[in-house]
Amino acid sequence: MENIQKIIEKIDWQKQELLPVIVQDASTSEVLMMAYMNQEALELSLRTKFAHYFSRSKQRIWKKGESSGHTQKIEEFLLDCDNDTLLLKVEQNGVACHTGRKSCFFTRLDSGEEVYEQEVDTTAAYGVIDTLYHTIQERKNADPSSSWTAKLFSKGENTILKKVIEESGEFTFAYKDDDEKEIIYEAADLTYHMLVALANKNISPDRIKQELARRFGISGIEEKNSRKD
Repeated sequence: MENIQKIIEKIDWQKQELLPVIVQDASTSEVLMMAYMNQEALELSLRTKFAHYFSRSKQRIWKKGESSGHTQKIEEFLLDCDNDTLLLKVEQNGVACHTGRKSCFFTRLDSGEEVYEQEVDTTAAYGVIDTLYHTIQERKNADPSSSWTAKLFSKGENTILKKVIEESGEFTFAYKDDDEKEIIYEAADLTYHMLVALANKNISPDRIKQELARRFGISGIEEKNSRKD
């Protein structure tokens, strides 16, 4: 293969920092997903022959299947005529979509009908927090009359934040009452409403994990002194 740096330079990075990437099953030609790569993700993909992307919600590079094991072995890289979009033909291990469906494109725009059923329960792979966050994101376009989450989004930021404050208070009261069952219940409610607020700003909980990881190993005094007044 040509020098990787020379290949990367074929991309017109002047148009955008992130390269749109369409992913296609190499054997069936079915479109599986669409994602983005920055230069580092493209370099990793070229070197390893496994798909790496840049997550705009997580604000980091991720290897496809790093949590689920549903990796994408790249068979071919194809660049479009404008040098600003990439097509990957891949050997998909497992399913492509975080919902457990074979493709991310499973909902008809006109009717809302789902054309693919869930094949894999991804909760164990991604964890309940990430799975719940993605479910909340999907509810943004749901009918507010049939979805509490969609109703919250339809009412706007003030209602979303009011619920966070309300649930914080209920958690505090449960704590003061020393009621373990209620503490757990209210903590779950508070977590859900915090995730709704994060989803409203398209901030993945993975970024909270990254911030906690950044602080890990820093003493409490050092961390406190690092904050701006």
